[in-house]
Amino acid sequence: MEGTLVNETLIDPTTQYPKPDQQGRDSQQHPGLSGEMSPEPDYGEKSYRGSGKLENRRALITGGDSGIGRAVALAFAREGADVLISYLDSEEADAQATCRLVEEAGRKAVAVPGDIRSEEHCVELVNRALADLGGLDILVNNAAYQMSQESIVDITTDQFDRVMKTNLYAMFWLCKAAVPHLPPGSAIINTTSIQAYQPSPQLLDYATTKAGILNFTKGLAQELAPKGIRVNAVAPGPIWTPLIPATMPADTVGEFGADTPLGRAGQPAELAPAFVFLASTDSSYITGERIGITGGNPLP
Repeated sequence: MEGTLVNETLIDPTTQYPKPDQQGRDSQQHPGLSGEMSPEPDYGEKSYRGSGKLENRRALITGGDSGIGRAVALAFAREGADVLISYLDSEEADAQATCRLVEEAGRKAVAVPGDIRSEEHCVELVNRALADLGGLDILVNNAAYQMSQESIVDITTDQFDRVMKTNLYAMFWLCKAAVPHLPPGSAIINTTSIQAYQPSPQLLDYATTKAGILNFTKGLAQELAPKGIRVNAVAPGPIWTPLIPATMPADTVGEFGADTPLGRAGQPAELAPAFVFLASTDSSYITGERIGITGGNPLP
């Protein structure tokens, strides 16, 4: 009967995934690799079931090699979309793992390495999507850089520049290159963060960019709405991805996510459905908004 649960098992979200005391305290060199994490993140390999929500859509996902990007690529593919992922050269192993998941879902996977701090590379990513996927109607600006520092005096100009260009400039360049090619019904989804609302002093530069992403999303959504292109954002809280052991002190990694009401870090698989929702026609009357996925930490 519609409206009732059939063969569904209720799962306690506080114990669904490892608690902080079950997380490793190891550190990695940036950008980090998924296979070296303990435990490895859940990308939805065994749990995500598609239902054709994105049939024959064409998506470009930055940072698609691991973390949130891999979970989104997997979910998009199982919903029927072809996917192009961008990633750094050092993340080749993770990128190929993502491509295998997309291809196992019966969809086309295109992997393009390079640094999105280059405007030329951002333009090339859009051109590759147009050529290799036959068009583009979903753009996910997900890639980001952070590096924890104890004080503003420890943030070098080089780090500040890297954070700004990876998190803000690239989003601007990709959107600028993609918009002329996006047909009505397309979607742009940007990854902001709880840091946009609750900035951690150790992530001052990163938090600044996440607030900028939020306002960029709201402004661009108003411009593109008359063209039938929707722009929204997802605001994660603490999510267990390679970025964490690669950019945070080891003792912090061991407690990551403990301060949420659910008492643990989130998993990439828990974010993917929100991206699918915002990319699909299920959210056809939603633009300029953000979905918070924070483990219970309130957002305004």
